[in-house]
Amino acid sequence: MSERRLIRTGCCFAALLAAAALTLSSCSTTKVLKDGEYRLAKNTIKVDDKKFNAASLNAYVRQKPNTYFIFGWNPFLNIYNWSTDDMSKGINRFLRKIGQAPVVYDPSLVDASIENIGKHLEYIGYFGSEVDSRVAVKKRRVYVTYFVGLGKRIPISTISYDVPEGEFAEDFEKDRKNITVKPGDFLSEASLEDESVRGATHFRNIGYYGFDKMHYFFEADTISRPGSAALKMSIREYPRSGTPEAAVPLVKYDFGEVKFTHDKSLKVRGGLIEDLNTIIPGEQYSEQTVNNTYSRFSSVGMFNSVNISQSDAGDGKVDCDVRLGHSRLQGFKANLEGSVNASALLGLSPQISYYHRNLFHGGERFDLGFKGNFQFHPKTRLKATEFGVTASLRFPQFLGLPDRLFKGPAVPRTDIKASFSYQDRPEYKRTIISASYGYSGRFAKKLYFEIVPVNLNIVRIFNLDQEFAQSMAKDPFLQNSYRNHFDAGLTSTLYYTSDASVVPTGSYHYVRLLTDLSGNLFSAFNKYMKTDETGSHLIWGVPYAQYVKTELQMGQTFVFGRKGGQAIAFRLLAGVGYGYGNSSALPFEKLFYSGGSGSLRGWSARSVGPGTSEMDTFFKIPNQTGDIKFEANLEYRFSMFWKFKGAVFVDAGNVWALKGEENETLNKKTFPAGIAADWGVGLRLDLNFLLIRVDMGMRFHDPAVQNGSRWIAPQYWMKGHNKAFHFGVGYPF
Repeated sequence: MSERRLIRTGCCFAALLAAAALTLSSCSTTKVLKDGEYRLAKNTIKVDDKKFNAASLNAYVRQKPNTYFIFGWNPFLNIYNWSTDDMSKGINRFLRKIGQAPVVYDPSLVDASIENIGKHLEYIGYFGSEVDSRVAVKKRRVYVTYFVGLGKRIPISTISYDVPEGEFAEDFEKDRKNITVKPGDFLSEASLEDESVRGATHFRNIGYYGFDKMHYFFEADTISRPGSAALKMSIREYPRSGTPEAAVPLVKYDFGEVKFTHDKSLKVRGGLIEDLNTIIPGEQYSEQTVNNTYSRFSSVGMFNSVNISQSDAGDGKVDCDVRLGHSRLQGFKANLEGSVNASALLGLSPQISYYHRNLFHGGERFDLGFKGNFQFHPKTRLKATEFGVTASLRFPQFLGLPDRLFKGPAVPRTDIKASFSYQDRPEYKRTIISASYGYSGRFAKKLYFEIVPVNLNIVRIFNLDQEFAQSMAKDPFLQNSYRNHFDAGLTSTLYYTSDASVVPTGSYHYVRLLTDLSGNLFSAFNKYMKTDETGSHLIWGVPYAQYVKTELQMGQTFVFGRKGGQAIAFRLLAGVGYGYGNSSALPFEKLFYSGGSGSLRGWSARSVGPGTSEMDTFFKIPNQTGDIKFEANLEYRFSMFWKFKGAVFVDAGNVWALKGEENETLNKKTFPAGIAADWGVGLRLDLNFLLIRVDMGMRFHDPAVQNGSRWIAPQYWMKGHNKAFHFGVGYPF
């Protein structure tokens, strides 16, 4: 196809997209409404105090309008309105199934919203607030504006306390410094509720079984001191729903009998339950101890359900009955990722793995995985093949240290791994044999760690292409990256997340820091080692690698909209690696690369950089790498229909070399031009347990363009190599 034909095709595609968008946006969104019905188009809340977050009141509006995806436009609302009321026709049923019905305005819900907002404002301490509404109608669309006049806030002048005498009074006095409601704070039911929940949790954790927030009583005197409140906080021996006659003294409990029950078909090694359990008969009762035990058993994959029932056994004892349900112990998992770019380079990455969650009857998890990575040009002999097998064994304990040192909710783990990888590229063949021994666990509820003190790799390269070998001879830096080497060192990962759920449903953020050190221990014995012709010290006949590498990722996902149907996800990534001592460059398997389904989606994997350099002719299949990496990703996600979700994204970044030509290295002169950027759209099928993803990325700034502008005009986005398609499982970040 000629260049002119390609340009015409790209322009036609863009014109079709524009025409389709114009057609949808011009269609009626009220066509299906019945006589007398109106569509709720928008709610607006205006508060007389600009410092108040008006958006926080949206949750208390009883009727929400249809969600909008892009610039106030919802194409599925238009699609629904293409239908008619004749449900005997399949096309109408189909349109209504994939479309979104208009929200029919209900005036009674405006009154309910006014009441709702008023009650909430009083709950958070704005007394006597005034809420009103104004309804505007334009072409069968209703726009509701809520006007909020904030009421008076009452400061707390003094706080007095009345608690039962004895041991409880002593414990209360010790906790007074932690009370969250203090003189000078504004009076509100919300703050008193929060304090009663906090205090009740504290007292249950120091032995007061059965104590809860209902034992708290509050009285606020706003008459004695006009304009302020004298607060009295009381704790009584009966709940608010009870009477003084039902009072029971507040005393501390101890743990009584602890029983464990599980299916007899589940084989459990002796000592496992004792190691995981933290509830010890005779010790002081603590709700946190019960929760720790629940978390520890839940973290071991062999149990799919953990239930701990507690009962008052009398004589100040609490009996606990722990029931454990076992999960499926064995199974297989499969995964597939794929990509294709405009030059017809196809990539497929299938994976299959087997797992066993109770290999030695002590909660040990065994995984055996097989992974392939195949890249090829159809109807040509050009291809690259990679095959790997990995085996790992995870123990639910910190081997080498006694279990009694770890009594918190997190169970540390010990991981032993071994793997073999074979790669066959047009330029060379390569094998990697790896083994590692390390520990992982949690410092706090949201801070995770992994430290691998023993991390071994033996890398051998053979069958070098003659032309490739000659090219490397001209570049000593590249030559040092592609050679046989022995890699032994330490790796570590620190990971913090604000939401530790397996599948977060709300907004969250995370930070991940990876560090990789190698060769420093061996360097102390250099004088005892043989050297090769380059002066590199050898272990088992090959040079050992010596380098440092670190990578930092930070991400934030904001979830919003009706039922959390929309989200904006953002990620920043920065990494750098440096070879020194026995290595003048990073080993090639440690180099950074960009492009692919979880990176710059306008490029296939390893096809961009370093810097503004063109595609390296050394490699028949892309293998562009660097010592430094910067990347930023922004993605807008939205629900569509059924289980389908959509996305619009922008990616920017690249890799750079520490040594080399000016256009390859990171410097002020070439950095702006070296930023690769793309945008694109994606479609996801969310099956809850599995998310299947298809993305199309289009380049709009290509640093490899040497003649002409690196900025790519819209009419060329769909032309030639300026686009790439990616298939994957799970979100890209």
